[in-house]
Amino acid sequence: MTLILETQRLILRRLAAHDWPQVRDFFMSERARAIGGPDSLATAWRAFATKLGHWDIRGYGMWTVTKKGDDTAIAQIGPWYPADWPEKEIGWLVFSDKTEGKGIAFEAARAALQHAFGTLSWDTAVSYIAPDNTRSIALAERLGARLDPDAATPVFSQPHLVYRHAKGTV
Repeated sequence: MTLILETQRLILRRLAAHDWPQVRDFFMSERARAIGGPDSLATAWRAFATKLGHWDIRGYGMWTVTKKGDDTAIAQIGPWYPADWPEKEIGWLVFSDKTEGKGIAFEAARAALQHAFGTLSWDTAVSYIAPDNTRSIALAERLGARLDPDAATPVFSQPHLVYRHAKGTV
């Protein structure tokens, strides 16, 4: 299975133990509010371990996104399908507002979608997005996803919208 994707400016690689500080800081920050955070240290640790384990169980997972020439994690983006998810997801977590507005999430998510539809042979994917997360909604729409009001969502502590990515739209 492909563990590394490369775009014009980015490296998308398998999550590694040395990514813990950046992932921890994200999950424990206000930026994690759209996914139920901010979390405690214990919950952040378990989320990190879950993402590491997803790679071993599924053979794929959300990639750590770094800029070429700098191995510091700036985001996690990619295929995500825990056992209790109703559908396969392309998810994204951007760790800092300093990364926003530069097209990094779009570039990485586009590569992740191409991988999901090509290498993983997915026919469709969804993105679960909190209704007030306007930046994520804009990214999903820029990627060609459309709101799917009839799609099921995982059990979240808050409502989520489902944006559907169709094969051939990226």
